[in-house]
Amino acid sequence: MNAYEVINWSKSKFLSWSDFKSELNPSAFEDAHSTIRYRYTWTVKSKDVDGKIHFFIENIQLIVEFFPLLSWVRISNANLDLLNHEQGHFDLAELLRPEITKNLQNVFVDKKFLARGQTEEQQKQFARDFSNILISKEFEKWEKYLCKKQDEYDKQTNYGQRKEKQLEYDNKFKDLRKY
Repeated sequence: MNAYEVINWSKSKFLSWSDFKSELNPSAFEDAHSTIRYRYTWTVKSKDVDGKIHFFIENIQLIVEFFPLLSWVRISNANLDLLNHEQGHFDLAELLRPEITKNLQNVFVDKKFLARGQTEEQQKQFARDFSNILISKEFEKWEKYLCKKQDEYDKQTNYGQRKEKQLEYDNKFKDLRKY
């Protein structure tokens, strides 16, 4: 596995302790840490409007990714309950994905941006580069939202120690794997 390999969330993929490949942080309070992020893709379409090329951002998609080389576990405390809690972090990101995707798409729906450049190729390059800047800036807000929700999950479940609260989350996550 190289430094850029990730595990994409899927209905059939469950994390195992062998997926946690980073060295543990001995000063950390937690017994395990999962690094989970969204990768995003989008489509840029262009259109001539009154003799000027404008571009539109469409089809924003998010993919939930787990980073094994940035995730770790304190082996002495590795057990199925803790693994289930860490799986919950992965599942929570997937649970939030449609909401975040919809909000990102709503920011850009029906908005057009003027493409700069003298040639068609320059305008296409500008549209790609500038759309990345626009989406990245907007996405920062949603990364913070994910972090806030992950922190709430840890606090409410006390890192999986509050069984009744962990079970509430587990029941929410079960719906992700239906169909």
